[in-house]
Amino acid sequence: MKTISYILQKEFRQIFRNRTMLPMIFMVPIIQMLILVFAATYDMKKIDMVIVDHDLSENSKELIAKFNGIPFFNMLQLEQSEKLAEQKLLTGEADVVLVFPMDFERKLIRHNHTNIQLLVNAIESNSAQLIYTYAANIVADYNQQIISEWKAIPEFEVPAQINIAENYWYNTELDYKWFMAPGILAILVTLIGMFMSGMNLVREKEIGTIEQLNVTPLKKYQFIIGKLVPFWIIGLFDLAFGLAIAWLVFDLPIVGSLFTLFFMAGIYLIGILGLGLFISTLADTQQQVMFVSFFFLMMFILMGGIFTPVESMPDWAQTIDHLNPLYYFMRIMRMVVLKGSGFTELLRELISLTFLGITFLSLAIWRYRKTA
Repeated sequence: MKTISYILQKEFRQIFRNRTMLPMIFMVPIIQMLILVFAATYDMKKIDMVIVDHDLSENSKELIAKFNGIPFFNMLQLEQSEKLAEQKLLTGEADVVLVFPMDFERKLIRHNHTNIQLLVNAIESNSAQLIYTYAANIVADYNQQIISEWKAIPEFEVPAQINIAENYWYNTELDYKWFMAPGILAILVTLIGMFMSGMNLVREKEIGTIEQLNVTPLKKYQFIIGKLVPFWIIGLFDLAFGLAIAWLVFDLPIVGSLFTLFFMAGIYLIGILGLGLFISTLADTQQQVMFVSFFFLMMFILMGGIFTPVESMPDWAQTIDHLNPLYYFMRIMRMVVLKGSGFTELLRELISLTFLGITFLSLAIWRYRKTA
């Protein structure tokens, strides 16, 4: 234990003397939480709309007024033709175009039905679906209003109606930042663990101190512990630091047990640190470590469920995702923080992370034996 204690002292001194590592430890969590959580959102708060009204009737004006009364929609202007409106879609000035045909009101009165046209910029499919959903709900609400008026029944007092009471669980305010903050924190812990553990060992190679360590009577397990434990502590510190920022800035409710969260984060970090150490045993320079780590990190992030549900991916992608530790940890973060899940609900994730952690760490130890 005394030998390991000396190694840990040496590692911590080396970390705090490195001017590039200290900003990563303290500044990266602040920047990621304050910028990415606000920026990475699917919420539509400003939808630029252009109106093409060939009818200019009382009913078309009423429906336009309904759109204008919704804060999400920003009415740009009225255009005389679809061609001019579509030009604004092409240039990106508008997100959606609402077109009223010339006989909009006449068909509505005579035939009890009519048509309108929505042209939505669908380059980004999720945003397009949200825009269409918002617009369709407004049109449906206007349709119900007309039916109520024509039947001479006061609005909201239709007999034998079904009342729907909405109750959202786990994110009652539907705040997208509450969904993103745990995911960004999971990425932060992965970034710190993989990059720092990998670059630390390679730095020893570059400055030549690794050869001095290899000729000492230092045992291999002592060397591995000395290399991993400091960054394991730093990773947990950054997780606590990020949670504090999310709680103070975004009012993120931490429903579950912090012990459960940090216990599983500790297991997750063992695997990520082992992977970073394994990459460093294959590389000779810090640049090589950065390229290889970036490849794995991009795969982990994009397939981890930070932006899109894993359940929506193809079956083959979901199968591959079982080898992605970030997928399990991101589920753990959101389920513990927002749902209050415990060990029973997260048993599958715990077993998977333990298996992957043992695998990655074993690969690192095996590879270091060959190069020592």
